[in-house]
Parts: sequence; structure tokens; C-alpha cells
Amino acid sequence: MMEISNYRMGTTPLQSGGVLGVCAPSSRFDPETLNRGIRVLEQLGLEVRVPEEIFQKKRYLAGDDKLRAGLINRLFSDPDIDAIICARGGFGAMRVLDHLNWNLIRHHTKPFIGFSDCTAILLSIIDQTGNKVIHGPNVVSFADAPQKTIDSFYGTIQDSVDAIKVSAGQIIKPGKCTGVLKGGNITTISHLLGTRFQPDFKNCVLFMEDIGEPAYKIDRMLTQMKMAGLFVGIRGVITGSFENCNNREYLEEILSEIFDEYSVPVLSGLDAGHGKINLSLCMGTDVEMDTVNSRIHWI
Repeated sequence: MMEISNYRMGTTPLQSGGVLGVCAPSSRFDPETLNRGIRVLEQLGLEVRVPEEIFQKKRYLAGDDKLRAGLINRLFSDPDIDAIICARGGFGAMRVLDHLNWNLIRHHTKPFIGFSDCTAILLSIIDQTGNKVIHGPNVVSFADAPQKTIDSFYGTIQDSVDAIKVSAGQIIKPGKCTGVLKGGNITTISHLLGTRFQPDFKNCVLFMEDIGEPAYKIDRMLTQMKMAGLFVGIRGVITGSFENCNNREYLEEILSEIFDEYSVPVLSGLDAGHGKINLSLCMGTDVEMDTVNSRIHWI
């Protein structure tokens, strides 16, 4: 269980009547599930605009790469759109990265919201533009989201949360640190290695989560990242949910081994990611992580 108090998103807060533009950078989605998610967002007092392009289909993708990227570019440039949220994850977000207009995105600062496969865009926005993003539910996630997930999202977009206490967290390496919060889905991060969009985690508090990956695959991905130098200069590590991951009981030991040579705190158990509760996290901004009090605090 987690207690949530105020934090500062660092971008313009969305109040009642704020306009969310929906993009679909990854897989195709079920329209009915999308509509159920939209109704939840509308009940929060938000206006949700759904472009026709998101219903396009190409294999398992929500349209071709240039179309999916073009919509994101358009939503960033549209002055009537206050924030952008992804329809769902799956696969495909990394395919749009080469087609995004990074200069346009840099100069049209607005919250970009998503998780899972959308990690590719979240991290690239931070690295390519310096803008902040929100690691939080995609639209389809809201269809069956528990109230804690909804409340966390609403508090985040309103810029009214400043700390999350990880009351059931597991301290793997004790300590306290400050750094820029960055990260997301482990599998997606690992597939960005060796590309021009490989994320830079120097001076960062690294957040990681995943779904459906057995412990040995998580071990393999983290080992690859370590060998590639991705963890050099990190300030700390906090992990979210590892849903449907076989041999979940091995993960704390794996994390301890992977990060043993780095003098950084490591904490697990944050309710963010693919678990039933998916707390929203503002990324690209400074946080303090404290394993003694088991919390992260935006500063």
C-alpha cells in the first residue's frame, strides 16, 4: 500500500475542462475498451479528443509509422491540445522515433502520458528535448483502473502531488540520493541499446518495470545494459511492478548482483507499471529517493 502526497509536475497543470489529445504510437487497440477508458477520463472533467487516424490498421500496428508519428507531431503543435495521452502500448513506439519532429516538440511543451511500449517515446522526449513527461496509464488502462490509479493520475496532471511513500517496499541497498527520475519498461529500454535513441541515465534515479518476462530474461536484459555502460553514473534505482514474471522471487537477488558495484541505493516495490495499481510518475525532473523512509520525493 502507498501513501501519496503533493508533488510538482513542472508543466502547466490540467484543470477541469483541460483537453487531452489521444495518439496511438504502438499496437492496435479494442475500440470498446478505448471508449470505456475515455469515459473515465471525461468523468474527471477532462475533454478527450480522438483523431480518426488512431483507428488505422497495419498488421498489429495502429497505422503506418509516418501516420502514427505525424499525429503526435500534430497534437504537439495544436494550441487547443493541453496534453497528449497514448491509446495503448504493445509494440511500435520505437518505429516512430525517426519520424518525430524533435524541434517542434521541444518548443511546444505539454505533458506526454503513457507507459509500457511508450517508454521509447517518454525517454526520447526527455533526452531529445529536455521536456518532462508522465509515466502513467494509457487510455485503455483506465477502462478497468482502480481508484488509486485514477486518483494518482488526476493528482499528477493537476500538479498536486509531491511524494510517494513505498510502504511495502523492499530495501535491496540502503541509502539516499537525488537525481532525475527516468526509466520505464525494461524490455523497451533494452531494445533502444545501440540506437541513437539509447537513453542516458547518468545522474538519474532509474525506474524499471516489466510484464510477462521470467526472471532469467530480466537478468539477461539488465546484464546487457550493464555491459553496455548504461548504469555508469546512475544515482539510484527504484523498481515498479513485475507482473506475471516467472520466478519473481529471484528478482531482488538479481538486482542486488547487477547493482552491487555501484554505490547507489536500490529500492523495489513501487506500485507503478503493469500491476493492478499504476501510479503516475513525472519523469525528467529531480527527485530524492530515501530507502530509510521508503519514498520518492519530487524536489
